[in-house]
This record gives sequence, structure tokens and C-alpha cells, in this order.
Amino acid sequence: MNRTFAIVLIILALGLIAYNVTLVNFENPLQGDSTIALIGIVASLCAIVLMLIFITSKKIDKKLKD
Repeated sequence: MNRTFAIVLIILALGLIAYNVTLVNFENPLQGDSTIALIGIVASLCAIVLMLIFITSKKIDKKLKD
């Protein structure tokens, strides 16, 4: 997996966050579809963090090889 693919995944995760924010009912965020939307937001944030860790680890690996 290269850096470009990781960036594409980050952009897709940001799109999912934007979509799920529109589904959240801010008056009752823990009932109905809002709960599923919140879970989707948290999962997308986790994916972004994992991709950033992956990109950072690839940079470190490249520096160690050089």
C-alpha cells in the first residue's frame, strides 16, 4: 500500500464523516439512526488515525533505509 492510496482512504473517511454528520439528530444524538451515524463518525476517525500512523511509519522506514 503506498502513500497515494492512504491519502485516498483518508479523503473517503472525511467524506463519510461529512455524510454521517448530516444524519445526526443533535437534539437526541443517542437514539435511532443518530447512534449509527455517531458510530460511523468514530469509525471514520479511527481509520484516519490509522492511515496517518501508517504514513508516518513509512516515512520512518524510508529514513532508516537511507
